[in-house]
Amino acid sequence: MELHMENVKIEQIIRSKRKTIALEVTDRATLIVKVPYLVSNKTIDEIIQRHIRWIRKRISNVKNAEKFSEKEFVSGESFLYLGRTYRLFLVKEQKEALKFDNGFYLSWNQKPFARDVFILWYKNAARNFILDRVNYYSNLTGIEYNNVKITSARKRWGSCSREGNLSFTYRLIMAPISVIDYVVVHELCHIEVHNHSKAFWEKVRVIIPEYKKQKEWLKEHGHLLNL
Repeated sequence: MELHMENVKIEQIIRSKRKTIALEVTDRATLIVKVPYLVSNKTIDEIIQRHIRWIRKRISNVKNAEKFSEKEFVSGESFLYLGRTYRLFLVKEQKEALKFDNGFYLSWNQKPFARDVFILWYKNAARNFILDRVNYYSNLTGIEYNNVKITSARKRWGSCSREGNLSFTYRLIMAPISVIDYVVVHELCHIEVHNHSKAFWEKVRVIIPEYKKQKEWLKEHGHLLNL
């Protein structure tokens, strides 16, 4: 089903047993609306109207992201790491495939495999850094987890299983530390609260008082965390 409202394409309205209403802008620059069963179409229209500026901004971000060309892995190109951009340098005499020293140094003979080399580097960096942040907040809050896994997920920053297993996409290592901390705390809190109720967000707020800023940062800039 496709509807149009205020020049916004509504791809789908999903009714379920959920208790809250959610608006999701897809990577196709369309809108998915998730609502409880008894919410009327009139209420949905009113909610979309109320958030139309945010929706249009998110759609604009998605469309702009589509204009970004894929990385070419040439000298001078910029890459994100912990919220900052660093230049890439191609070097001929280097044993390591990729080295970081206030910039990325890629061995010339690895250029044909540069994307895979970068992903591997990011995954290793994410594993070390995020595990450290998980341990920090676990000790701080007393929330115990089972395991931490780094994935290649493109649509989820993190997830938490009922067994206490935490997963985070490697792309998160490109974000600012404050944003990483928010996602880590978000998933840790899901170990104790398995939904997005007021109790859940209050638990997040106690640990990360300005979590809304970090949440908004991901909505606004998350499309940049890509190769």
